[in-house]
Amino acid sequence: MQSASAITPVRFIGHEIYRGPSYGPWHPLRVPRVSTVMDLARALGWLPATQFISSPRAKPAALSIFHTPDYIRALMQAEADQAVSDATRARHNIGTPSNPVFPEMFRRPATSAGASLLAGELLAQPGIIYSPAGGTHHGFPDYANGFCYFNDPVLAILALRRAGVRRIAYIDIDAHHPDGVEARFANDPEVLQISTHEENRWPRTGALADRGVGQVYNLPLPRDLNDDEMAYARDHLILPIVQRFGPDAIVLQCGSDALLEDPQSRLSLSNNAHLDILRGLIPLSTRLLVLGGGGYNPWSVGRLWTAVWGVLNGQDLPDTLPPNASTVLAALTWVGRKRFSGPPDTWVRTLIDAPRTGPIRPELRDRVTHLFRREGIWN
Repeated sequence: MQSASAITPVRFIGHEIYRGPSYGPWHPLRVPRVSTVMDLARALGWLPATQFISSPRAKPAALSIFHTPDYIRALMQAEADQAVSDATRARHNIGTPSNPVFPEMFRRPATSAGASLLAGELLAQPGIIYSPAGGTHHGFPDYANGFCYFNDPVLAILALRRAGVRRIAYIDIDAHHPDGVEARFANDPEVLQISTHEENRWPRTGALADRGVGQVYNLPLPRDLNDDEMAYARDHLILPIVQRFGPDAIVLQCGSDALLEDPQSRLSLSNNAHLDILRGLIPLSTRLLVLGGGGYNPWSVGRLWTAVWGVLNGQDLPDTLPPNASTVLAALTWVGRKRFSGPPDTWVRTLIDAPRTGPIRPELRDRVTHLFRREGIWN
């Protein structure tokens, strides 16, 4: 099989809308993310105009392949009014602390949804597409959930299907379980779903024993997970199952909230763990879509997601960032973060973390073994 890494061009879908205000001054998603990746990649010379696509904004008709018309209208009306009624809040879960009203609450998620829909269309032909604004895996058809107004991974998979791509592997390495994606495809035998997520972390779904008629593998991860443990999950679960499945396309949700510095989980990975999973997946299909996801420390998410773009392009990842790239990271702020006196030097001058190694705990080995034995495919 010719891998996606042999196909050109590799394309980046982004938009200037991500420089605007989002979610409010105290929300975890107040931090700059996609704009940092665009700026840092350009500072490194990795993002020429020939590879950049400005994301379209998804229209209501396109969004309705998964979301209900009533919900789409409610979001548009909430953006116009900058308020919601009690009835709308109760039905659609918007106007809440997690899913607040803000100036671009329809346009911004509709833009990331548009990127995933476009990616599905473009991947009718083999290639690689990166959309760091994507990965909003908690959204449901009729309501917002977990900071996610639309579920762009679901929309991407449905767009791939419309483009004639049948067997799709969805891999999610965010710290949180992709409840919205699993609910949509749990009974679809042509969608493989593998999720690694912190155990007992919101939304507290994705138990080891959960399974659908389709191919669903949930691996809850113990607190303080280290790089060696994630490598064990990669080599003994993720890559063998994906290879056995033989996907026509892979969708990787690469949320950065499993990194040690992220405030929304208690996992302890370096960004090497995510990059090594990506490297392992690239040869396994001719079509690859990489999405962002969670990530609430502006330095760790910006560094990881820029490194992802570097790996997708075969770039050598620098040990020390050049001054213009360090300037991008030095300009970031973390407004509202209590007891934060500023970033350590490594967050500003390096792209790649030092490895965070450690023992592989028996409970992790047992969970991986359980998933293989469940299907009779232990290797």
